Amino acid sequence: MSILRVILSIIFPPLAVIDKGCGSILIVLLLTLCGWVPGVIAALVILNNTNR
Repeated sequence: MSILRVILSIIFPPLAVIDKGCGSILIVLLLTLCGWVPGVIAALVILNNTNR
């Protein structure tokens, strides 16, 4: 996880997970629309996942 991705996930979370797949983008987008903090947390969790 690069520092650029962390900054991007804080500014606009769906853009940070653009290469992780359509499902991840939709989940982060919905959580961001519900509230900014859940979207940031979800983006950081998805970026921190080493299985992908």
